[in-house]
Amino acid sequence: MSKKIMVVDDSALSRRTLRRILEGAGYGVVEAEEGMAALELYFIEKPDLVLLDLVMKGMYGLDVLAKLREMDAGARVIVASADIQTSTRALVEEAGATDFINKPFSAENVLSAVNSVLGGEAA
Repeated sequence: MSKKIMVVDDSALSRRTLRRILEGAGYGVVEAEEGMAALELYFIEKPDLVLLDLVMKGMYGLDVLAKLREMDAGARVIVASADIQTSTRALVEEAGATDFINKPFSAENVLSAVNSVLGGEAA
């Protein structure tokens, strides 16, 4: 059974791009387009990893990250953002993110981060 990754992003284009990259590498993908849906889906699907956008309508990504960590202290979350400021990266790390990747996505960067967190195996 392949590892399951939840993609949380309010951009349909970002979700499609990540799905294509991840499924092409053998990962299973579930999607949520906002924070509350992501929290519900995490509880139901129990993904191996979450790729989480920071800036979304409704609930901000750092708030989603905090709630995920409350629900599951072992949750593995990679934050994806176009914000490349060092201060943002520090906030994300303090909040408990496992890694940080920049937008726009490149397959190489996404898979490098995902494989690093998941031990390099899609299956």
